Amino acid sequence: MKLVPCAWSNPDAVALREAQRVDIEERYGTPDSEPGPAPTADDITAFFLLRDGDEAVACGGLRAIDATSGEIKRMFVPIQHRGRGLSRIVLGGLEEHARSLGWTRLLLETGDRQPEAVGLYESAGYHRIPNFGHYADSDISLCFAKDL
Repeated sequence: MKLVPCAWSNPDAVALREAQRVDIEERYGTPDSEPGPAPTADDITAFFLLRDGDEAVACGGLRAIDATSGEIKRMFVPIQHRGRGLSRIVLGGLEEHARSLGWTRLLLETGDRQPEAVGLYESAGYHRIPNFGHYADSDISLCFAKDL
């Protein structure tokens, strides 16, 4: 397994984000349940693929909030690769990269129908915070933060 940076437009990254949209649609009934602006190549600070040989098996990105904090975006492991600890590898890599940028805090939003994500973040030291920013008025959003 190797976590590698990639362009937002990388075909494997695009394919994983599309698979994530399918997963979200199955859970929430819509592929666009995110209350805030969707991330784009223009506002993602870094995006990574976790590769098992040539196959992209997971992804995740970071979006700057300010000079010392960022938001985790588009973390995803396809169902056929779940249960192998891949999300922990991606999360650890994102945290390491955030530290290298001088960030001291990471925030994230996940949905209330994503218990696997909630379990991952809580077990990795993230704690619930009041919904922030575009998520403040969302009934389905759960927000978390961790000091690095």
